[in-house]
Amino acid sequence: MEGGASPAEIMSSPTCGRGAHTPNLAANGFMNAPKNSSPCFFFSAGEPSGDLHAAELIVKLREKSPDAKIVGYGGPKMEEVGCELLRDLTQLAIMWFGRAIKNFLTFKKIVDDADAYFASHKIDAVVLVDYPGLNWWIARRAKARGIPVFYFMPPQIWSWATWRIKKMKRFVDYILCCLPFEKRWFESHGCNVEYIGHPFFEEVRNRTLDAEFLDRLREAAPPGVRLLAILPGSRNQEVHHNFDDMLSAAEIVRREYPGTKIVVAAFKDSQKQWIEQRIVARKISLDSISVYVGKTPEIMHAATCCIAVSGSVSLELLASNCPAVIYYRIGRFGHIVQQFFRRCRYITLVNLLAVDREDERRGSTDLSVFYKDYPIPAEPSDADKRRMLFPEFLANRDRSGEVAKTVLSWFRDAAALLKRREKLATLLKYVDKGENTVDHAAEYLLHGVHKSACAIGEYGQNARE
Repeated sequence: MEGGASPAEIMSSPTCGRGAHTPNLAANGFMNAPKNSSPCFFFSAGEPSGDLHAAELIVKLREKSPDAKIVGYGGPKMEEVGCELLRDLTQLAIMWFGRAIKNFLTFKKIVDDADAYFASHKIDAVVLVDYPGLNWWIARRAKARGIPVFYFMPPQIWSWATWRIKKMKRFVDYILCCLPFEKRWFESHGCNVEYIGHPFFEEVRNRTLDAEFLDRLREAAPPGVRLLAILPGSRNQEVHHNFDDMLSAAEIVRREYPGTKIVVAAFKDSQKQWIEQRIVARKISLDSISVYVGKTPEIMHAATCCIAVSGSVSLELLASNCPAVIYYRIGRFGHIVQQFFRRCRYITLVNLLAVDREDERRGSTDLSVFYKDYPIPAEPSDADKRRMLFPEFLANRDRSGEVAKTVLSWFRDAAALLKRREKLATLLKYVDKGENTVDHAAEYLLHGVHKSACAIGEYGQNARE
């Protein structure tokens, strides 16, 4: 969940550098620091999306420094592009307190193994990619050994339990952030931060879709036939908690529009099997619902609209200009707790970005994407609901009927759906500047491997003086 817990996130997450915010480093000379011809980077990425983004960064690092050594924790995408993978963390992408506690010994060994590697090898920089629960401890060990720590795509600590930033500032030297409002938030807390833009948009621009698969989808849903996509998430827990409600909503829609084609985007084969078992258990024919693995981009491209979980997938939906209803189910106790810990107005990044754009257009310096007081409302106000580009439901009960009602309103009013796409296109122009974000990050890292956290802070202080 964007703004919610992930892996062992409750155990805290590092996201900031020591000292006050420095001026733009490209302008003040930091980017002119000498390069190490064969630096060694230790990466740590746990989520499937983090694995993908880290792999893109590794490719750029290798292009600029062919002799660079890349080692660490990640997933298959990183390994494919030449990372010496010490452990596949994508198999451990878990959430919430209980699961983190059950896997405590596993996580402890992973951290201890990283520390042992730091002790026995020369590491020029540790590069963390999201996955805050574990990466907090890896950053701590790296800092204890004097290794500079960079956070590429930091966890969204601005969204809940914001007091964690006091600890985080001790363990991360510099943040490479992806969202315009989070740069301002980190700066307001005295962090060293560089806004690079979000790599999702670059990936979508450079992506080649499977034309043959798209043709098959078009045959299944020719003009006049609506294609409703279900995106239940990449983590097993997300899929298990959300899919049944999403399927119920899709079935309600199909009862009113019998010709609707329902397509499910599964992240991996084991999830596809579980999803198909649930469909059969609901006495729904598998012939009436198609489940595909590894075809999420194509499904977004072809869909009339989607029902999706909250997460970074919302940015991909934005880049694909695909209207969506966001659904995320948590327990009743968790729903109460989040009212006291969550700060962001929405659980969906696209909705937060839309509000941030409104603030910028008005010339407001007030970060209205955040609530000012605790506890936050149990439900968004009517005004906040009207500002949602992606209607969202943080549910502690089955709210499939409300999800279906939103989808049906789009099916009944083609003009309203078109207007929604136009608003998404406008927002995309605001957040996607067409810059090479990953190239920017790679260049920064290569120039920054010789700078310790203290040197960065002192340089910024001297520049101001």
